[in-house]
Amino acid sequence: MITDPLFYLCAIPAVLLFGMSKGGLGGGLAMLSVPLLALVISPLQGAAILLPILVVMDVVAVWIFRHHWSRANIRTSVPGAVAGIIAGGLFFPFLSDDGLKILVGLLSVVFGADYWLRKAPAKAAGVSAVKGNFWGMVSGFSSFSIHAGGTPISVYYLPQRMDKRELMGTFAIFFAIVNALKLVPYALLGQFSTENLATALVLTPVAPLGVMIGFKVLNKISNTLVYQLSYGFLVVVGVKLLWEGLA
Repeated sequence: MITDPLFYLCAIPAVLLFGMSKGGLGGGLAMLSVPLLALVISPLQGAAILLPILVVMDVVAVWIFRHHWSRANIRTSVPGAVAGIIAGGLFFPFLSDDGLKILVGLLSVVFGADYWLRKAPAKAAGVSAVKGNFWGMVSGFSSFSIHAGGTPISVYYLPQRMDKRELMGTFAIFFAIVNALKLVPYALLGQFSTENLATALVLTPVAPLGVMIGFKVLNKISNTLVYQLSYGFLVVVGVKLLWEGLA
């Protein structure tokens, strides 16, 4: 188990932020937790430690939003996500994290900026098996490699203008499936060392707390603000990923 106090000084806020994002404050907030862990450990080890914790968060989030999620969207995005995870596992030795960060970052900035710069609200999009599975595949692939699956699937979910609880519930179900599936290739690739698993176990009690905080905040803010936060975080995350990839 990692015993460095500096690690936990960064890891505890990182886990709380990730949990708050799953509880209702959007996937962009979760991306702020990754740089915190990167201050004290390698991104690869950070991803391995985070994954079991994310699975615990997913269980809590699924329970909270069990009555508020879009079955049609899950049906039209999860098959693509499964294909993306398989591709990520197969091409793991050849992946360029920097290239993927640039691609996802550029996508985030363009998509988020379009929302803020658009003069008139666009018509709400509908459910599409083609779009859903495409963005689900991109999400599964980027989630496997750099835990950045929130941005691609947001491109599909956000334009539908679902109710805030249905939106966050659909995110919760989608990533519960994605993260559970990622456990298998992560284990096969040897990412779950005794040190990583023991450290994840120590941090796990923080996970439900973060989810509950996020859910309480979600109940106090409007539908409009939830979408503004979601699109705003997309731009921030996009700039961050572009900077990391190009640097």
